[in-house]
Amino acid sequence: MDKMMDNPWFLRIMALFLAFLLFFSVQTENNTTTTETGRVSEMIEDVELQVYYDESLMVSGVPETVDLYLSGPASIIQTTRQLDDYTLFIDLRSLPLGEHQVPIQTENLSEQLSARVDPAFVNVVLEERVSQEFSIDAEMNERLLAEGFVLDGLTVEPDKVTVTGPQSVINAISFVKATVTGEPDIKESFTAEARVRVLAEDLTKLDNVTIEPESVAVDVTVEEYSRELPVRIESTGDPQTGITINSWTPSSEQVRVFGPRSVVDAMEEYVIEVEANSVTATDTTLDVELPIPSGASGVSPGEMQVEADISVDESLIVPEELENPEIADGNDEE
Repeated sequence: MDKMMDNPWFLRIMALFLAFLLFFSVQTENNTTTTETGRVSEMIEDVELQVYYDESLMVSGVPETVDLYLSGPASIIQTTRQLDDYTLFIDLRSLPLGEHQVPIQTENLSEQLSARVDPAFVNVVLEERVSQEFSIDAEMNERLLAEGFVLDGLTVEPDKVTVTGPQSVINAISFVKATVTGEPDIKESFTAEARVRVLAEDLTKLDNVTIEPESVAVDVTVEEYSRELPVRIESTGDPQTGITINSWTPSSEQVRVFGPRSVVDAMEEYVIEVEANSVTATDTTLDVELPIPSGASGVSPGEMQVEADISVDESLIVPEELENPEIADGNDEE
């Protein structure tokens, strides 16, 4: 025996054996606890929880997964984990409407295993399934628009959705919104698809409902910023001899000016300059082209008629033939 202990190969084999034994001992301690009787305990996390209930009703308060603790022979636990053919469930089919605390049950587990579920009970609410139609409120963050452009309108198609869920959730719905998103610096109208959300009064999203349809088409109308400004006529020059201009009347009292908000909002009126000398005793209506103000990008309309209310002193009116010698010469020839 002493000779065997002195043999270097014997010592190497023993060291290797002890190393293997230590390795498997550490691995087993991770999720499994070995008892004195040879039984082990193991936890299986995040096991899906099945719910059996009358599909004409709605259920709330059920967790998606729970943890399962098993105790028994290691081989049985290992087989159970690999096959994964067991079920954790709650059965609500015989319960009336209202709040209930129900136990989580197990199915298809070996009789050689002891099982414990965490949590052992769940609090659920059984309610009637209700469907209700709601109008959609479309919205978009106007910060996405380029400078000088504004959101002129949002049109939703379809403009209503049907929401189905528990009565308590349907009663809590305060807003049904379709929010349009996109890249910044928008300068023209477009159509986008937007998902529909149902929100409570405090704007928290409500779950446990189905929405039909889930998304809608939103037509976004974008226009350049503009304002209507009152028109003021400003006469330039002197009227012709014998004509007195009492007042001016534009064909429209307002003009729409387009451009950056800072420029357009700083304007209080649109001034139209007309030449008084262009008014005659027989022609009192002028066609005036409307220039674009400095810093603005456009004006509508681009042209306007301005009518002059005049008084005429016939004694001071120079006959047309005297103003135009060619006309006088033509009359002599006749």
